[in-house]
Amino acid sequence: MSGGLSRLLGDTPGRTIVKLLIISVVVGFVMNMMGWSPWDLVEFVTQSIRRLWRSGFAALGEVGNYLVVGAMIVIPVFIVLRILNWRKS
Repeated sequence: MSGGLSRLLGDTPGRTIVKLLIISVVVGFVMNMMGWSPWDLVEFVTQSIRRLWRSGFAALGEVGNYLVVGAMIVIPVFIVLRILNWRKS
């Protein structure tokens, strides 16, 4: 069991816990020095997702415009080519 767990963690469970504790202290220290809190990070992530969501729909709106403009040319040309091809058959 410990062989599979060690393989999953990349090291022994004890060493992994020690590494995670050290990294947690360093990250906590840096965040404290910057004046950041975990809630600031959560708020930043949620606001970023909201901005991406809104701009994503704006981008889809532009793609929709491109689709309509392109279809105004492509579909009539396609129909004409199909009619011309149908007459040859």
